Amino acid sequence: MSDWPPLPPLEATALRCERGERVLFDGLALTLAPGEMVWLRGANGRGKTTLLRTLAGLGTPAAGQLLLGGQPIAGRKSADPAWRRQLVYLGHANALKDDLTAAESLTFATRLAGTPATPAEVQAALTALGVGALARRAVRTMSQGQRRRVALARLALAPKPAMALLDEPFDALDDDGIDRLARLLADIVAAGGAVLFTSHQQIDRLRPAPRVVMLPEAPPRRSPGSATPSEPEAPSLGASSGALPGASNP
Repeated sequence: MSDWPPLPPLEATALRCERGERVLFDGLALTLAPGEMVWLRGANGRGKTTLLRTLAGLGTPAAGQLLLGGQPIAGRKSADPAWRRQLVYLGHANALKDDLTAAESLTFATRLAGTPATPAEVQAALTALGVGALARRAVRTMSQGQRRRVALARLALAPKPAMALLDEPFDALDDDGIDRLARLLADIVAAGGAVLFTSHQQIDRLRPAPRVVMLPEAPPRRSPGSATPSEPEAPSLGASSGALPGASNP
C-alpha cells in the first residue's frame, strides 16, 4: 500500500451547487492540501454532503471547477485512475451488504476501488478499528456502531498517501471507536495524506487539530424568474479559522 505518487492539492474554485430550485452555495473556494485535516461544518441542509460528493466526483457542480495540482480534473486523461485509487470517499451510509461478513465486505470494497488487499491486511484493518473478532460475522448481526467500524476499516487499507473525504465518520461510534478513528486519521495525515470530514459531534481529540471551515449560515436563494442567486456569494472557505472549537462552543 506504499510508494504511491505524492498527492497534489485538491481545489474548488467559484463552485456552485444546487438542489432542485435552491442554491446550496455559490462562489465557494476551498483547498485541501497534503498533510492537512479539515473539518467542514454547517447546519443541516447547507450542502456539506453535496460538497463532499462533488469533490469525490459523484456529483457535478452547477458552476465552477475542481482542480488537482492546479489542473482541471475534468481535463485529466481518463480522470487520472491513479489519483482516483488514492481517493477514499465514505458516505454517511455504511454501504455494507447484510449477507456478507465483515471481511468479505472489506475485501469487496478494496477490489472495487482498484486497491485489493490480502486476507491478512483485511484482518489487520478490522483489528485497527476494534472489530477484528467480527471478521467472519455477517453484517446483519452487527450493531450500528460495529457496522460503522467495519466501513471505516477501509481507511486502514487506503494507499499511502491517501485523500479521505468522510461524511459524519464519527456517527454511532463510542469513545473507543472515536479514539481509534482519531489515531487512524492522524496516521493518514502523517503519511502525507489529506482528510476532509463533516461531523455534528464535538471532537476534541484529533491531533493535529483540524482546520475548521464553515459553510454559510443561510444559503443564497434564487430571485423569481432569475437564474442567479439574489444574495451575495458565499465567502471563500480557504481562509477559515484553524482553531478547533471547544465543547462549549458548538
